[in-house]
Amino acid sequence: MQPQRKRRKKPTTAWGLVGAQVALFRGLNGLTQVELANRVTISGELMSSIEQGRRPLLPDLARELDRVLNTKGVFEVATDNMPEVDRYPVWAELYMDLERHAITLSWYECQVVPGLLQTERYARAVFQSRVPALSDDEIEEHVASRIARQGILHRKPPPTISFVVSETVLRDQLGGAEVYEEQIRHLRTCADLPFISFQVMPLGRESHAGLNGPFIVLETPAHQLLGYTEAQRGSQVFDDPDEVSILAQKYAMLRTQALNVEYSKCLLDGLLGER
Repeated sequence: MQPQRKRRKKPTTAWGLVGAQVALFRGLNGLTQVELANRVTISGELMSSIEQGRRPLLPDLARELDRVLNTKGVFEVATDNMPEVDRYPVWAELYMDLERHAITLSWYECQVVPGLLQTERYARAVFQSRVPALSDDEIEEHVASRIARQGILHRKPPPTISFVVSETVLRDQLGGAEVYEEQIRHLRTCADLPFISFQVMPLGRESHAGLNGPFIVLETPAHQLLGYTEAQRGSQVFDDPDEVSILAQKYAMLRTQALNVEYSKCLLDGLLGER
């Protein structure tokens, strides 16, 4: 009687299917996970996560896998045509992981106070504003996760972070007057930290480089620049040099259009009535 072949667990997401395909072609090429990881210059842990569908393929890595495994563009096509329902949650998770290890962040925000600078009560007000409404347990889970992200501000050494924030964000009073005052005071304290540059994009400008919405340019410990954007129904991490360059150009222009650091602090003081 022949022993039964152990069946691989069926993937539950599109990224799980892509990961299963990576594992299949790796086996057909007679490579272990570590051997393939070394050939495409990533860690064995990351390769394992990709094959298990826990991490997405970035386009550059997809193209490198196609080259090494001779898959004739299979993985590049898969990443370019990923369904949105599978793409976005994983991109957001990937961004959080990248943020934890980033050495620099350039962050433009025009909707809410940047997550790394939010107080707990302000973050709660943000999640309470979600439509459809979240349950109380979901709100508290999101708040705890957001505050935990701020641990990178206490890292040794901390990342170098530049923020450009629209003045409209600083005038919306999410959560009410007490929450608002606490949040502005917290921003004023953060603005004095030596590794943070905080600038305000003032109202009434005749030109504006950030009209397409918020974005982040992130630098990894390996000095790779990545872009991250969010929209109403999802988010995207990308590493294409041309696309990241466009965001970097936008950010450089935003910094020249925004108030400088000293005037931005004065604006925060004015909002607090400390002229």
